[in-house]
Amino acid sequence: MQALAALYPDAIKIRLVQDNLNTHSANAFYEQLPAAEAATLAARFDFYYTPKCASWLNMIELEFSALSRQCLNRRIPTQERLRTQVLAWTAARNQEGTKIHWQFTSIQARQTLNSQYCKVNPANLKCKLT
Repeated sequence: MQALAALYPDAIKIRLVQDNLNTHSANAFYEQLPAAEAATLAARFDFYYTPKCASWLNMIELEFSALSRQCLNRRIPTQERLRTQVLAWTAARNQEGTKIHWQFTSIQARQTLNSQYCKVNPANLKCKLT
């Protein structure tokens, strides 16, 4: 996070979207850094967490698993070589037309997520979900 903050020195806040792993919070800063430095770093970030249960997470996990097994299953000596290998793997995967067949329709997603839509905007209570 220190490196990320350094990449954006002019940013007042950095919005960070991440999963709910227990180390993915500002508390981790305090476990690793002096309190003053941790507080300064924590103030730079807004944390947004992905849902703990979501069907699309399974698809992402499948892709990361494939990447891990097919590309990252060996020692890659440099960051540049890693970048090249991952980009080549991604291009090949896209060229093959590898697809995940999602069974969840847009209408089902809207119905399932309606309670969340209403929390962020009460006007959504009146919306018809189609």
